[in-house]
Amino acid sequence: MKYEVLFKEYANKYIKRDGIDKLLESLSKTDFYTAPASTRFHDSHEGGLVKHSVEVFEHLKNITEKNKTGYDMESVAIVSLFHDICKVHFYKVEMRNSKENGKWVKVPYYTVDDKLPLGHGEKSIIMIREFMELSVDEMLAIRWHMGGFVPKEEYLSIGKAYEQCPLALDLHFADMRATYL
Repeated sequence: MKYEVLFKEYANKYIKRDGIDKLLESLSKTDFYTAPASTRFHDSHEGGLVKHSVEVFEHLKNITEKNKTGYDMESVAIVSLFHDICKVHFYKVEMRNSKENGKWVKVPYYTVDDKLPLGHGEKSIIMIREFMELSVDEMLAIRWHMGGFVPKEEYLSIGKAYEQCPLALDLHFADMRATYL
């Protein structure tokens, strides 16, 4: 609940772009606020996705302020809060056997159920653009926020994107900090 409140507070404070109200309304009809951020790597618990998104925003805001990057705070909020919107209705709960105190019991765990396999960053961009426009830099940042966690054949493109758009590299750093720290 805390992270849902923070997410909405940051979105409403920093994003004034046409369509933000409809995007937030749309999210309220999904599992965005209850979904995990991953199956097992980070924030793999109920509410993990919104928690991760808030933490990425806070890290990117700190990077922006500390380094005096001059990024527009609206762009900072958009790319960080919505970079993983592609994970809406992406996970499902299944059961597996686990030995606890010498006895086998059924325990829940998350699995991926990607009903629209358009790619990670690409899918987030498509979903956001259903409600509001994005700048080229915002699209580059969202597309490449995964950094080196992309297929080898995309390495040349990611390097060019980071040279062209420092916001993309900084979003990747913020995402990694929120994931691993």
